[in-house]
Amino acid sequence: MEPATWQKILDLCNRLSNVTYENLTKIIRLESTGSATAARNLDDSDQNDIDTWMGGGTCFSMTWLLYQSLRDMGLEPRLVMGHKRKERNIHCALVLPDETAEPSSLISHSTSHISHFSFKEFLFDPGYLIFDPLPIPLPQPFGTGESLFPLVPNSVRLVRPDMDSMELWTGGSLRTDGKLNSPMKLRFEYPVAGVSVEEFKQHWAESFYREMMTYPVLNRLDRERGVQYYYQKGNLVTRDANGSRMERLDESVRVEKLSEIFKLSPELVSKALGILSK
Repeated sequence: MEPATWQKILDLCNRLSNVTYENLTKIIRLESTGSATAARNLDDSDQNDIDTWMGGGTCFSMTWLLYQSLRDMGLEPRLVMGHKRKERNIHCALVLPDETAEPSSLISHSTSHISHFSFKEFLFDPGYLIFDPLPIPLPQPFGTGESLFPLVPNSVRLVRPDMDSMELWTGGSLRTDGKLNSPMKLRFEYPVAGVSVEEFKQHWAESFYREMMTYPVLNRLDRERGVQYYYQKGNLVTRDANGSRMERLDESVRVEKLSEIFKLSPELVSKALGILSK
């Protein structure tokens, strides 16, 4: 890949890292239209680039915007679906092939360790707040079978059991003694062959009726400070290199705090919480 193209990709990922993962706009759109397809068609990521994107969104919104942007660069990313235990197609990401990868040109915004790899495909998973293109290892005996990426505050491990599948594991930050602050957990399994746009949009529409749409879910990464904020069911988790802490947000300050922490308008937060309270 040409260095200029690679730099455009890194700039794109860096801008996307400022977007909040949230299901509030998704909840509002579904309530206002009464239809998952109509709500999906209202998504700003389907109409605008990152600089004019009016809302955040879940993994489908973020992945779709990234997919369109990479296609506009003349690249050929694949949409892939993520499975978790017995739940299938509940997450999504991208795989980007690169037949001309050169290790010296693959230096990321915050992960210069990537320059030590030689590879032909990258994983992009913005819906899981991974904003660095990660080189996908080849399964044994063709490659190492797995790769560890010491991102902050969550380390990531990609595992390739075989050519058809890949696993995403995450854990705590890497300490100076080479150990992790918390153990790795299997998050998702991906069939790397990918799905069609039509199938992707079908899973997107189905996601409007999943259990997670019955309560607020917000997730934001302060990439420069290495701090992650996660809110679900009234609990705010703050995670950094030293570990995690959780606090309960009182209802009297909930709208103000969520708006401030997750960079969303108070009106949007209040409207979504009002819909859920019904």
